[in-house]
Amino acid sequence: MTAHNDRAARLRELHRPGDPLILPNVWDAASARVVADAGYPALATASAAIAAMLGYEDHQNAPADEMFAAAGRVVRAAGDLPVTVDAEAGYGLPAEELVATLAGIGAVGCNLEDSDLAAGGLRDAAAQAEYLASVREAARANGTDLVINARVDVFIGKSEVTAADIDTALDRGRRYLDAGADSIYPILLTDETAIATLAKELPGPINVLCLPGMEVSRLAELGVARISWGPQAQRHAMSALTTYVTALRP
Repeated sequence: MTAHNDRAARLRELHRPGDPLILPNVWDAASARVVADAGYPALATASAAIAAMLGYEDHQNAPADEMFAAAGRVVRAAGDLPVTVDAEAGYGLPAEELVATLAGIGAVGCNLEDSDLAAGGLRDAAAQAEYLASVREAARANGTDLVINARVDVFIGKSEVTAADIDTALDRGRRYLDAGADSIYPILLTDETAIATLAKELPGPINVLCLPGMEVSRLAELGVARISWGPQAQRHAMSALTTYVTALRP
């Protein structure tokens, strides 16, 4: 497992506040090769993009085995580059099975979200921290390092960010880092003051989703350590394909 753990260590080291890891998310072997050949030091999948490629809606509506099989093709195409997989909310898998599956396809990192996809809303923070701790322990027991990017979904559906939202995100972030997460991902957070606050006050690196209108250089100035794009690249590719095939029609 030396090569696997070396890739995990490399992925973890790339999370540098102010000098962020840039991850244009991929969804299949072809997109993985494009991003790898462009010189990026690591690859990340996007669950929404893979689900769309497989013909399903996002949010764990695609069968887990199909999602992992697609991610495995990304890992194979990536060669020696570390790959982190968007594992959504863990597909209901016990920690040991999730870790073994990720290790089996060669993934050295994963996203795990704290949305309760069955009941709606957020999962209990203590329960999510316990789950993350079990994933960390399972990785140790398996002998395969795993870089855990813990998603904090507090800001989903929020048009304005309140002080209470920030406090909730900080509380969840601290709990998840204490439980063994490597980084915190406050998805859909765009407010610069809130981003800077989380980057400053959380005792670990943060990941920001770069939405249209946001700039990589500015996110770096705010102290972000990892920047990703989710399904945006796949949607751009599909838009280009739509334009191309539409123009071919007689």
